[in-house]
Amino acid sequence: MDPITQAVLGAAAPQAAANSKNLKKAGIIGAAAGMSADLDVLIRSSMDPLLFLEYHRQFTHSLIFIPVGALLCALVAQVIVGKRWQLDFKETYLFCILGYATHALLDACTTYGTMLYWPFSDERVAWNTISVIDPVYTVPLLLAVIVAALKNNPWITRLAWIWILLYPTLGLMQNHRAEKVARHYIKDNGEKLISLEAKPSMGNIVLWKIVYETETHYHVDAVRIGLFQGIKEARFFKGDKLEKLDLAEDFLWLDKNSQQAKDIERFRWFSNGYIAKDPVHENRIVDIRYSIIPNEIQPLWSIELDPNAAPEEHSLYLVHRDISREKRALFLKMLWH
Repeated sequence: MDPITQAVLGAAAPQAAANSKNLKKAGIIGAAAGMSADLDVLIRSSMDPLLFLEYHRQFTHSLIFIPVGALLCALVAQVIVGKRWQLDFKETYLFCILGYATHALLDACTTYGTMLYWPFSDERVAWNTISVIDPVYTVPLLLAVIVAALKNNPWITRLAWIWILLYPTLGLMQNHRAEKVARHYIKDNGEKLISLEAKPSMGNIVLWKIVYETETHYHVDAVRIGLFQGIKEARFFKGDKLEKLDLAEDFLWLDKNSQQAKDIERFRWFSNGYIAKDPVHENRIVDIRYSIIPNEIQPLWSIELDPNAAPEEHSLYLVHRDISREKRALFLKMLWH
C-alpha cells in the first residue's frame, strides 16, 4: 500500500487504544511504525537487479516478525521522543506493535503479494480486495485520525475502524462478483479455463482487471460492476492475450544453467507464474498482472535478457510508466461509463 495509507492506518491502531492524554503521541509513533516495514526496499544490489523483488514484503512483513519489528521501532522511538514525552517503554512498545501490525495485513489486501507466513512459506499472499492507492479508503481515515488528535477524542478513531474494516470487505465482495461475471463470459465463449484472478484497478473497487489462464494463453479482460449493480448490469471489456512463455521455443539461445535463466524463474515466482514474452521487444519477459488500462497487456515492469551476456550476468529489471493523457481518459471512461 502507499506510504500515506500505511502511516494513517498505523496511527489509527494505537490511537484507538490510547487515552486522550497520549492520543497525539500514539498517532505519531504508530504512523512511523506503520511505515517502517517498507524499509526493506533498501535491500538492493547494483549487481543483482532482482534482489529487491525477493526481499520486499518478505521477512519485515511476516506475521512472526511483528513483535521484533515493533521492538526495533520502539527502541528508536523511545530514544528520539519517548523520554521527552514522558512515556515509559511499555507505552512506546504498545504504540509501535499496534502500528507495525497493521502494515503487512494491509499489504495483503492488495494485489502485489506479501509473505505473511515467512519463514514457514514463501507464498505471496494477495487477497486482491483494494488497490495499492485508493483515496476513497485513505482520505476518510486520514480525516478521522487528524480530527481525533485535534479533539483529543479516541472515540473518533475507534468509530473509524468501522470504515477500516468495511471497505476491504466491500472490496472482497466486489472481487467475487467480478470473478463471477468473468467466469460466465468465459464459459459462454467456450474457453477452457485453468485459473482466474480479479484485481482492483487503480484507486477504486468498481473496475476490475481479470487475469486468466487457458491451455495456451494468458488473457486480460476487465469488468466494471458498481456497488449497487446486479451481476447482469455489469460491463465486460474484452482485452488482450499472450501465449504462455515457452523457454525452449521463445529463447533458443538461452543457457538453462545461466544466471539469466535463474532470473526468469525468480521473476516467475514473483509474478505468480503470469509471465509471457513481450510481443514487441523480443528479449523481454513481462508480468501481465498489472497495467494502467485493466484490459491491456502493457506491463508496469519486465525483465530483459541479453543474448551476449556472460553466464554469470543478471538480466535487467525494467519499470514502465506510460500514463499519457489518452490512457487517463480511457481509464476514466471505463470507470465511469
